[in-house]
Amino acid sequence: MKTMQPRMSNPAKLIPGATQALYSLWMATQKSDLPPATLALIHLRISQINGCSFCVSGGARKAKEEGETDERLFAVSAWRDAPYFTEGERAALALAEAVTRLSDRTDPVPDEIWNEATRHFDEPALAALILAISTINVWNRLNVTTRQLAGSATW
Repeated sequence: MKTMQPRMSNPAKLIPGATQALYSLWMATQKSDLPPATLALIHLRISQINGCSFCVSGGARKAKEEGETDERLFAVSAWRDAPYFTEGERAALALAEAVTRLSDRTDPVPDEIWNEATRHFDEPALAALILAISTINVWNRLNVTTRQLAGSATW
């Protein structure tokens, strides 16, 4: 097994005010009308896409502590073919994947995905969802770049 070592401390922890700013943005999304389970699912899926073992590990652990089931956590990477997710969760997961993979298609967030999200979320909830997706992507990019270790999360 390869021994992993972080390249450096998380950059947000080294720049005064950066961690608090990112945390404040994340906490603002938590105060929205988005269901906590939806936020946990998009966190896990985005982190899987980005290969952020730190966030996959910590996010799955936190979701379990908050009552998420193993079935849903195990199936989130195959959510399209799994029966465990609501229509709203599916819309959020589709939007999360599209926003995370902006360069994968010429129309990064197609109307089909956008329109489905608007069927399930009002504008404030949609705003919170977009901010949550963006914030998760920032954390993933910081952690992957600096090779933060899975299992070392202190949430």
